[in-house]
Amino acid sequence: MFCPKCKRLMRPEKATGAWLCPSCGTRTRMAAGHEVGRTAPTGRSMAVLEEGRTPTLPTADEQCPKCGNPKAYYVLRQTRGADEPETRIFECTSCGHKWREYQ
Repeated sequence: MFCPKCKRLMRPEKATGAWLCPSCGTRTRMAAGHEVGRTAPTGRSMAVLEEGRTPTLPTADEQCPKCGNPKAYYVLRQTRGADEPETRIFECTSCGHKWREYQ
């Protein structure tokens, strides 16, 4: 409920059954109904990764400069200014070596 005078958000005052504006002090009678939208905090959510499984990343046909493996995982990151192109960061599927490609 918003205050009809100052247009700020009003707070419920359950003892008196009215809405109270914390800014200007205006009181308005609560209409029949129920409160919606309030939830109790549940804490942080966590993603659980099963043992032995790794997240799937896209692969590219890029040769590893360290071991010569022809496949590599990659991610795109904005490492420079917004007007600059993205940087591709590769990781070898065999040895885990990481390198970058600036586009």
